[in-house]
Amino acid sequence: MRRVERSNPLLVLAATAAGAVLGLLVQFALSNRGAPPLVPPLSLPASLVLIAVVLLVFGIRLRRALRRGAGAVNPFQAVRLLAAARAGQLVGALLGGFGGGLAIALLGRSVPAPTATWLPMVLALLGGTVLVGCAAYAEHCCRVPPGGDGEDADEPGSEPGPADQTAFRKP
Repeated sequence: MRRVERSNPLLVLAATAAGAVLGLLVQFALSNRGAPPLVPPLSLPASLVLIAVVLLVFGIRLRRALRRGAGAVNPFQAVRLLAAARAGQLVGALLGGFGGGLAIALLGRSVPAPTATWLPMVLALLGGTVLVGCAAYAEHCCRVPPGGDGEDADEPGSEPGPADQTAFRKP
């Protein structure tokens, strides 16, 4: 059985950088046209934090169920939580970086932007950071502790499979 590895933190950093560059480019393009800066709605950071809380709650519930025993956990729910946690890390990094890029573009202006302009950008950055952190913890909660019977579950051949049945054995 192939061992599932943790998400690569460099991928999260790359997504953050890509979001920041995209935010910078959007603000520069709007500035060159003479248009006002893009201000994300306050529902964006609120949604990011809400998703983070949901992932955190499901991660804690899964961790508690794993402590009760492996039979108490539905493996499909654990895989869904793992996929949602990994997606949450990337989405949080992209949108948090985008909010940070929008805010960074305002720093170079000669006239400081009003609070109503830069506050939603900073909140989007903070919301993305919270989502990345909670999603990383939810991913950590999806790890199954090693078995207590002394066998290492990471070794190939430690779990019986179809090849171990009598119909598949070589004579």
